[in-house]
Amino acid sequence: MSSFKSLEMAAAVSAHPHIKVKRSFFGTKVIYEPTQSPAKAIIQEYTIEEGKKVERLLQMPLDKMADEIAQKGKPAYANIGHFRLELCLSDDHQFCALQLFRYADFHYNPVMEPLFFEGKDVETLALLV
Repeated sequence: MSSFKSLEMAAAVSAHPHIKVKRSFFGTKVIYEPTQSPAKAIIQEYTIEEGKKVERLLQMPLDKMADEIAQKGKPAYANIGHFRLELCLSDDHQFCALQLFRYADFHYNPVMEPLFFEGKDVETLALLV
């Protein structure tokens, strides 16, 4: 599990109306307010081939994404990769924020703007984790 502060998209998640960020001396807690569920920061890295699969999956409608993952499995993680997927996922799977980055010029550049999902749609996105 990663630290919320290490997410490139932390500012965008903090600005979401249903998210409350509690900072303390011991760390940062992210709470999805409608259900009072804590949210965890997750960072996954992928090779070029697997990262392109992730990018293609994120461009699909959610029902087709679920079918694709069920048929072909989820993209494989890498220890160090050219693609980085950042997620902020609530424990009850009712909220998810995500953003995909690609490594170039010695840092990660956004491939897309942060995406936010709530409710039953999050179950499909949780298949990527």
